[in-house]
Amino acid sequence: MTTGEELKRSVDVDAEIEKAMSGLGLLAAGANVIMQLGRPAVGYGVYESKVETGRLDRHPVKRTRTTLTYLSVASLATDEEKKKYRHAVNGAHKYVRSDENSPVEYNAFDPELQLWVAACLYRGFEDVYKILYGNPDPVTHEAIYQRSATLGTTLQMRREMWPADRDAFEVYWNGNLEKISIDETIRAHLYGIASASFTHRILHPVVGPFNRFVTTGFLPQTFRDEMRLPWSERRQCNFDRSMRVVARVNRYTPKIVRMFPYNFYLWDFRRRIAKGIALV
Repeated sequence: MTTGEELKRSVDVDAEIEKAMSGLGLLAAGANVIMQLGRPAVGYGVYESKVETGRLDRHPVKRTRTTLTYLSVASLATDEEKKKYRHAVNGAHKYVRSDENSPVEYNAFDPELQLWVAACLYRGFEDVYKILYGNPDPVTHEAIYQRSATLGTTLQMRREMWPADRDAFEVYWNGNLEKISIDETIRAHLYGIASASFTHRILHPVVGPFNRFVTTGFLPQTFRDEMRLPWSERRQCNFDRSMRVVARVNRYTPKIVRMFPYNFYLWDFRRRIAKGIALV
């Protein structure tokens, strides 16, 4: 098996990660939220969260900032910067735990649940990369995968919990699809996210159906079934055609524009540190 050091020497991992950090990839954001919350403990952890400002449906701007900042820091920042953001996120996560009234037990500090969330984030990056640039060669694919462990280790997930290689990840992923279960309460919450119900009422008639279509297109069939979102060969063809247009636009977009808003949120994170402003 290729070692981590060999991968670093043979692939410019930073450049490949930056390619995956395309703002157009945010089209897959709704699907990624659904995948994460498809695990009941994660779904209810978010739905019942006592951290009011962490709710995307109620505070879309702030929640978007904290999430995209996390992705930017976990993927692009220094180890010291990751530690700072971990500390900030931990301050919010300490309130996210089940109580006697919760239908399932959960704790935001559970490393196994964090592994699942990190796996979903990686899967999302992988899907976006393939749509924008095509399938990477095996060495590049493995290098991106190994680097993506930081999506979990920036919180409490231990590095050794990350499946050893891309093949082991696929075994982990398929095995955990059996744990996906979305009940009526979480389905209604996630349907609102898929339909962008948090957008302004003037924009919603256009944004809502489009976001639901793109979100459904990015979802694996298991999640479509749990969400009861219809799909067909015709819709798949339309989705594929749309993604080819997105890939073409991405190809000719300057890097500084292509990486927005990730580059902005990384800059904002560093600005907040310098000025002593709350990070979360």
